[in-house]
Amino acid sequence: MSETLDQLAATRLVPVVVLDDAAHARPLAGALAEGGLPVAEVTFRTAAAAAAIAEMASDGRVLVGAGTVLTPAQVDEAVDAGARYVVSPGFSRAVVERCAARGVLALPGAVTATEVQAALEAGLSTVKFFPAETSGGAAAIKALSAPFGGVRFVPTGGIGPTNLAEYLALPAVAAVGGSWMVPRDAIAAGRFDDVAAMVADAVALAR
Repeated sequence: MSETLDQLAATRLVPVVVLDDAAHARPLAGALAEGGLPVAEVTFRTAAAAAAIAEMASDGRVLVGAGTVLTPAQVDEAVDAGARYVVSPGFSRAVVERCAARGVLALPGAVTATEVQAALEAGLSTVKFFPAETSGGAAAIKALSAPFGGVRFVPTGGIGPTNLAEYLALPAVAAVGGSWMVPRDAIAAGRFDDVAAMVADAVALAR
């Protein structure tokens, strides 16, 4: 699990992907790899999520995780499909415990001191900060990192090219999640060359 976290932190960016058709999963994996960002968080917002995770995981070029995971049953579905990490919008002890039982990294959402402390009590040291912009943004993460010095954050929600730098500048930020480099409409239209270019631009911006 620590190795998975190290890989996410090394990329600095986590593309948050919504796939309506699992047939787009392998071409997307190729676009991510070509753009220099071999990682994806495939959200459980569509019926195609588990099949898409399986396709991307079997492709082998991308570190694939599951997002918007709300229940232990979804943890099982995601891990069975090949997800290496599990992201939740909020903190659920049941989800975190199932992730631990399945041996995968859990990144639950936490935007308040109480939620961060609950994550610490569950044995975690890294949390998703979601929705980032409407929860105080980079300033809130900086404030939380004062009392929780050992906690790292993966902010997601409302982050794009214009405000990416202020998040990445924070020592407590392990990586930033975003969807601007993997737009749902471009994926649905099969414009994977465009996606690869947007991914490459995002990677350059993160540097």
